[in-house]
Amino acid sequence: MILRFPGACNCRIVILAAVMAAVPAAAFAQNDPRVIPPPKAQKKLPEAPSKLPKVGADRTRGLDFLFGALKAAPDEASAKHVEARIWALWMQTPSDTAALLMLRAKAAMDAQKIDVALKLLDSVVKLRPDYTEAWNRRATLYYLKNDYTRSLDDIRQVLIREPRHFGALAGLGMIMQEIGDDRRALEAFRKALAVNPHLEKVPELVKTLTEKVEGRDI
Repeated sequence: MILRFPGACNCRIVILAAVMAAVPAAAFAQNDPRVIPPPKAQKKLPEAPSKLPKVGADRTRGLDFLFGALKAAPDEASAKHVEARIWALWMQTPSDTAALLMLRAKAAMDAQKIDVALKLLDSVVKLRPDYTEAWNRRATLYYLKNDYTRSLDDIRQVLIREPRHFGALAGLGMIMQEIGDDRRALEAFRKALAVNPHLEKVPELVKTLTEKVEGRDI
């Protein structure tokens, strides 16, 4: 998904069953507006930086290497550089049509035309259901609309395809926190940090939720 951790947010080295256990069935089925809190100002999730570096074509090997480098990054500047390369690989698609639709969806998002962006992303998902970032972008839009049911559905699709997607994991944590499920929010944030220890604000969220859910150490 898009806190402003890394550039707009929704990763784990965890099997799908463990990941989806973090999302209660009620969260997917529930569409009762009473459990959805009012919109918050300037809601932000992890998203790709506005400028992405050029990356090679060996996607799988490249991602494996970059995730290792991300964990081992000695400082924030190095981590941001590696993170941007990961986002660049996630954004790649062999379909020129899908790439064009993604650009138009981003332009619509920037212009606050959320419904237009959603229709464009619907087209991308239908055209290339294997394109993880289309699901992630759509999950972000649903989150911004407070449509947590659909956002969670799309996050699940992201994590099926890329269990290490720290943006989607952070987005999952934010949704769980907003619907009052602090324990599952904490679990999701911890998984995000296990993949990307350099996410902005997430360590503070983990600390706060740990004290709230598990209590303070004596």
